[in-house]
Amino acid sequence: MHIKAIAISLALAQAVSSVHAAAAAKPASNSSSTSTAFNSKDYWKSFTSPVNPLNISLPSLPQTTSHDPTQECVDYPTPTEFKFVASEWPSIWETATSNGMNTSAEFKQLYNSINWSKMPNIPVRKLGPNGAPDMTGYDNAKDPDCWWSATTCTIPKNPGVNADIYACAEPDTWGLTYDDGPNCSHNAFYDYLEQQKLKATMFYIGSNVIDWPYGAQRGIKDGHHIADHTWSHQLMTTLTNEEVLAEFYYTQKAIKLTTGITPLYWRPAFGDVDDRVRWIATQLGLTTVLWNLDTDDWAAGNSEPVSKIDQNYQDFVSMGSNGTFSKGGNIVLTHEINNTTMQLALDYLPKIQQAYKHVVDIATCMNITYPYQEKIIAFKSFADAVASGITGGLPSASVSGGAPSASGNAAASGTPGSNSGSSDSSSPAKADAQTKAPNSGMTLAPTTAVAAASLAVLALFI
Repeated sequence: MHIKAIAISLALAQAVSSVHAAAAAKPASNSSSTSTAFNSKDYWKSFTSPVNPLNISLPSLPQTTSHDPTQECVDYPTPTEFKFVASEWPSIWETATSNGMNTSAEFKQLYNSINWSKMPNIPVRKLGPNGAPDMTGYDNAKDPDCWWSATTCTIPKNPGVNADIYACAEPDTWGLTYDDGPNCSHNAFYDYLEQQKLKATMFYIGSNVIDWPYGAQRGIKDGHHIADHTWSHQLMTTLTNEEVLAEFYYTQKAIKLTTGITPLYWRPAFGDVDDRVRWIATQLGLTTVLWNLDTDDWAAGNSEPVSKIDQNYQDFVSMGSNGTFSKGGNIVLTHEINNTTMQLALDYLPKIQQAYKHVVDIATCMNITYPYQEKIIAFKSFADAVASGITGGLPSASVSGGAPSASGNAAASGTPGSNSGSSDSSSPAKADAQTKAPNSGMTLAPTTAVAAASLAVLALFI
């Protein structure tokens, strides 16, 4: 049995003193009938973004060019093409139903378009005294709900749920992913990825996208695969149906309005997902992406010494050389949340590239041509990407011979010897130190992507 103990403390932006209680809000509607006028999977068509993702030009500002965090992380006006109006959004770093967003006309239309009677009969989880989901009475042996936090299940048990992706299908491949961006101080890190022609799947938090829209635009401009990481980074199984839907919806909207694309993939905070949450995600065309290796980099210098995380990286690098992934690749959980995690990435990426034949984003390793609702950006098939040496998002017209378009139901099979069984215990927490990228003179900084918010998390597996 996997038992996860998580101690959570959250100081929200603008001196918010407490987290919005899970399961507290009343549903927008109790109706279980499906509206014939609006299909939930077409929700993204109501978003209007003036941003052309194929022609993003970032202004030359200290926040977009500097490697000095004291300049990078100074608040800036939102881009002229993205007019942020606070009354139209959830409160930053609060549950996405906050600020009356569960009663907005657009959200009510979406909520009422879903036939909730078809949702798996799975209860909203309760939080235990340690801040972790209360697993009392849950049948781990049968695991009827495919509850990852309890069993690390990645094969959904209920019908009508998109299958998870949790390992790259291609052998000798490192699936490169980074959670919790966009980080306001990631210029040096993203510059390094660009110099090395590396593309990653970036799981962006909605609140961070609103706070740092140029950071999100940098991700799409550089050709990374952008995905959803919820609005406020909470334990999704402890939220009501309405709250889960809002966490998805407003993150999707934030990414669309700032970058011009709407993701088809998402990752649960802390890995906390079950078939109820998966089903709600599926109503929006979203597919869950998990992992089969966890660096635990979020804990470096906090609950774990950096040397422990170094050892994790070294072990995973060794797996690339000893044949562990000769029949199928991995997906590795790493973060861009602070100076330490980004510096660890810079330290180990050269070693990872030496040990693995391929280091690519999830869209590429899973042969997903179209990872966004919009078909204007496409990714080469894995074979074409390897042959050409070109990965990442490209204008659709320039991609030929790729894999069929993914509709959000791709799946990956398990990889022998590669299940770490640990949780995404990431935390947008401030680090105190600054370090330099190797041989670059670049200064990496702690994340201030949450501004006045910090989240400290401790995850243990027994």
